[in-house]
Order: sequence, then C-alpha cells, then structure tokens
Amino acid sequence: MDEELQLKKRLEELYNRSYNNGCYAYSDFLTLAQQDVLVKTVAKNGYSLYGGYDNAERRVACFGSESICGYSDTPPVCCVKIEPLQQKFADNLTHRDFLGSLMALGIKRETLGDIIVFENTGYLFCLETIAPYIVENCTSVRHTSVRCAVVDAPPVDSVKLPDESEFVTSSVRCDAVIAAVYKLSRNESQKLFEQKLVFINSANCLSASQTLNENDLVSVRGKGRFIFCRQILTTKKGRMRIAVRVF
Repeated sequence: MDEELQLKKRLEELYNRSYNNGCYAYSDFLTLAQQDVLVKTVAKNGYSLYGGYDNAERRVACFGSESICGYSDTPPVCCVKIEPLQQKFADNLTHRDFLGSLMALGIKRETLGDIIVFENTGYLFCLETIAPYIVENCTSVRHTSVRCAVVDAPPVDSVKLPDESEFVTSSVRCDAVIAAVYKLSRNESQKLFEQKLVFINSANCLSASQTLNENDLVSVRGKGRFIFCRQILTTKKGRMRIAVRVF
C-alpha cells in the first residue's frame, strides 16, 4: 500500500506540473498494475499512455497536450536493437535471456519497456536516458556476443497484429471469453478476477461479469493478452462464436 500511495503522489505531481506549468511531463514505464493506479488517480483526459508501439504492455504515462502546452512533444522513448554478431552461431535467444542480460547491468526495470524478440534479435523499448548505457555495455546475451544500436522502430512484421482466431463461448462476459481463449473452466477463469490478474485496457477488472466491447485489450497475468474483436454469430444452441486476436 505504501508503494501504491507513493505512486499516486508521483502521478498527481506529474499531472499538476504539466497542467500548472503548461509543459509535458512523463513517468517511467508503468506495469499493468501501475497503469491501473493511474486510471484510478488521474482523469482519462489528463494523460495518455505510450509504449513505443500499438498494444504495448509496459507504457509511459504522458501528461500534457498541444492544447494545454501550446506545442507538441514526443515521449522520451526509443528502440534499441540487440542483435547477435553472428546469427549462425548464436543461442536461441528468448525474452527472458534479453531481460536477464539487461538486469545484470544494474539497469532499473522501470526504465525499460517491452522487449520484442523477432528472428533471434531483441528490440527493446526504453527511456532515451538509458539507451546510450545499454548500447555501450550490453555486449552479450547468454553465451552470444551481441551488438546494440538505436533504431527508429522494430520491423513491421514484428509488431503486426496477430490473425483473428475464432472461439465458441456461452457469452461475451469477460470470464467466459477468457475461459474459451485459454481453455479454462469457468471456475478457474473467475478465480483470476479474485486474484486481480485480469486487466482490460490497462484497468484492473474485478468483475467477472463485465461485458467485452469491440477492440478491448484484455491482459491476463501469467496467461497472455488478446484483443476482443467481435461477436460473429449465435449458434442454434444459443452459444456465441467470437473473433479475437491472441498475442
């Protein structure tokens, strides 16, 4: 609770600084739980979230707008490409491998956003202030020598939306859809809500009966994420066929 209270104060401070001084202010990268605190602390029109690409999980809270500040600004987030020197001899690198190597450098987790692994190369979103340190000091991941460089963006194919998948469920209630997507019983799905593991559009969802709307981004800690696309049809037995994009 102390950490949550400190985060609330920090977010309120950033919001007030931006609003009162007519300037932009930015947080560190926020986890889903921290984004939930943001949602409950600051009015929705008082901030935006940015993680470097659409549907990022870890994101920076951005306070300020062109209408308030009188100018536009870009969030202080950049992308670092972490690439094996010789792919032919490289280990099969995973998200955990890249993150572990970065943590071994003594880097604070809140300065790092998502890591996308594509064709055995890591694309790390991070605060601009830490990027030079990473480029200079991250020289290996597992037993693989790597080189790092700041790039404009990861490859388009690495961040494209997953194809739609279809599932049959009893309703478009969040617990029913989660049960269908992750092949859980309804009881197992409902326990996820009790454990505060379900987030919808960055807000922690405590109601298993909440109805999903088109383009809702659902994150289930320990399971994954999906976008609810739409209800396709109702079957003759009264069940619903839905379309989702599972990450």
